[in-house]
Amino acid sequence: MKFFIDTANLNEIAEAQALGVLDGVTTNPSLMAKEGITGADNILKHYVAICEIVDGDVSAEVIATDYEGMVREGEILAALHPQIVVKLPMIATGVKACKYFSDKGIRTNVTLVFSVGQALLAAKAGATYVSPFLGRLDDICTDGMGLIADIRQIYDNYDFQTQILSASVRNTMHVINCAKLGSDVMTGPLSSITGLLKHPLTDSGLAQFLADYQKGNS
Repeated sequence: MKFFIDTANLNEIAEAQALGVLDGVTTNPSLMAKEGITGADNILKHYVAICEIVDGDVSAEVIATDYEGMVREGEILAALHPQIVVKLPMIATGVKACKYFSDKGIRTNVTLVFSVGQALLAAKAGATYVSPFLGRLDDICTDGMGLIADIRQIYDNYDFQTQILSASVRNTMHVINCAKLGSDVMTGPLSSITGLLKHPLTDSGLAQFLADYQKGNS
């Protein structure tokens, strides 16, 4: 399973990249605003800065909701850097734009997916990635992991090449469960990745090893 980090913070991206396990980055307008990145030119420059840190795919989201606007914005984003993946919302015009980009060889990530039917439409339109939002489904007491399992079954049934990018990952158990279900990618905060490092027995075991070494070598 690929590990993406869901942020526009360059320091967090660099930290995840330095760990050696980062495969890509996802962003959205909310994450850009959180980092104080405003204005079309500054946002585009920030996407390029992210691409210069990571080796893998970087999802860059369109703002337009009409078909012509999505195509126009998506082509500008795709031209920024070879690592850019155009991120489109799961609405009718988004599916139409996904098909357009797919036919042009431009990679896409269809986002804000909350149902199997939406994921099926995205795959039919040739999406590179589909992003079901686990955390937001959890927030309304809906089984996000069940959605991942259902999408995996349908994609496998018909050999769709669209990758399942489990989004809105909130914690390490989300990461583990996504891996169990065969999600192709997970994207979450840095803490969802670094949290996998932690176990009290690792800490206590290392402390004991070091203490024993000091006894014999002091």
